[in-house]
Amino acid sequence: MSSKRPFIQRIWPLLPGLAALLITTLLLMGMGTNPVDAYAAMWQGAFGSSARLYSVLAFLVPLLLAASGLLLTFKAGLWNIGIEGQIIMGAIAASWVALRVELPAGLQIPLELLAAMAGGGLWALLAGVLKTRGGVHEIFGGLALNNLAILFTNYLIAGPWQPPEGGSFRGTQTFGAHALLPLFDNSRLSLLSLALAVLAFAGVALLLTNSHWGLRLKALGKNARSAFLLGVSSQRELLLAMALCGALAGLGGGVRVLSWFDSLRQSISGGIGYLALMVVLLAGFRLVLTPLVAFFFSAVLNGSITLQLRTQLHSALGDILTGILVLLVLLFGNYERVRNALQKRRRAQHG
Repeated sequence: MSSKRPFIQRIWPLLPGLAALLITTLLLMGMGTNPVDAYAAMWQGAFGSSARLYSVLAFLVPLLLAASGLLLTFKAGLWNIGIEGQIIMGAIAASWVALRVELPAGLQIPLELLAAMAGGGLWALLAGVLKTRGGVHEIFGGLALNNLAILFTNYLIAGPWQPPEGGSFRGTQTFGAHALLPLFDNSRLSLLSLALAVLAFAGVALLLTNSHWGLRLKALGKNARSAFLLGVSSQRELLLAMALCGALAGLGGGVRVLSWFDSLRQSISGGIGYLALMVVLLAGFRLVLTPLVAFFFSAVLNGSITLQLRTQLHSALGDILTGILVLLVLLFGNYERVRNALQKRRRAQHG
């Protein structure tokens, strides 16, 4: 029996990407813009200089951290929509240390990063407790906690953490130089944070592929009832998965305030949590694809800024491209599912 797959099945994963590119091209043409010029501008914006490449990598760090955490919760069958709030709470915790604590350089930054992980982890744990003890679905609990985190940020910025010159909704006072991550070549990229993101992803990959805990998460995600009958504690594993995911997301929030910015700002997450959800969905929950998709998203979104400058098109075009791509992959990315649906429709038409 031959194991060779049909040609169409082998190239099928590429088709949603090509379709998204085609749709975006038609949109550009409809707006009177030369697609070649637009894509060239995006490429230049992402890779046109070393500074732009560093910016892509700097944005990649929190995105990869959040996506790595989501691999854990998705494996356990959890939709951790609250990851946006977990990034924010990590940023708040790191900011508290940066504003209120002054230690030698070798202790200050590790304490800030640990606080960020604790902030995000505890916020995620709260969503997990609401689910396991209160019966609140993690999607609804997560959305509510996201809004609370945003409101708490605004309160801190306009209230107790307002700058000496007066309250505003823009941000807190700038952190001292001792509290900020060392940056590479006058960019927003911190090599330390990049190394942490790579290590975090490697750790998650190791947990999911070479540990009993990873197997228990997989069993829970496949069939929680069967996993329970086999002795897997669903509550303990779900809470642990949520806490670890939140800790990684919180670390991403800490990186945002300590390197991308130098203070706590409104909308500090910048939608990175929701973007990380799209990354993992587009990667099909596959470990090897997750960092590649995260890098692609980071490049597209950074390139979109140059697109706006050169063509006067709004930078949201990058969001449109990634959004269409994710939608097409979710609808048509699984060849077997599409083929079965078509066969079912044909059988229904022929009685």
